[in-house]
Amino acid sequence: MKPRRMLAPTAVIASLMALSPVFAGGPTEPVPQPVLLPPAQPVAAGGDWTGGYVGAQLGYGDVGSGGAGLDGNGAIGGVHAGYRHDFGTAVLGAELDYDMANVDLDAPSSALDTVTRLKLMAGADLGRTLIYGTIGGAYADATVGGAGLSDRGYFAGIGADYALTQQWSVGGEVLTHRFDDFDGSGVDLKATTATLRASFNF
Repeated sequence: MKPRRMLAPTAVIASLMALSPVFAGGPTEPVPQPVLLPPAQPVAAGGDWTGGYVGAQLGYGDVGSGGAGLDGNGAIGGVHAGYRHDFGTAVLGAELDYDMANVDLDAPSSALDTVTRLKLMAGADLGRTLIYGTIGGAYADATVGGAGLSDRGYFAGIGADYALTQQWSVGGEVLTHRFDDFDGSGVDLKATTATLRASFNF
């Protein structure tokens, strides 16, 4: 018989050291490292209404003449363009708008045809909502008894816009107009308009 080969003492020690984790409960699992998240960014309480904008409006107009027989109501609609500056909580701006009107008046061959306005606006920034007041000058074209008349007047009103996205906003506006002695006719005209608006903001 051949003599058995004996392991060297150093080989036995190395083998026991390699097996020691098995006897101690197996290899240890790696400890997961904590995941560091970036700090949350604060959400601004207000919006930013600074910039130019263009858009369109559609609504209703009501004209009164104080008993002079030039009363009526109907649809109006047109376009607008303006610029606003947001100071943080207050917003100031100016706007030019133009409405075509389909407002038939009670007198024969009489109607309100167009209204053009130059507006000054001041409002409050409530975040995605802007509430404002507006005043300015108005210029109206009308047909009275088949004759074309036009005159300057003034208006005042209130409005609100809501930001759907950074570029698009929708809103509404109610304005009251006054035209004294319209084109020398001796008739004072009053007109109230209510419109829904959509604007693209630059």
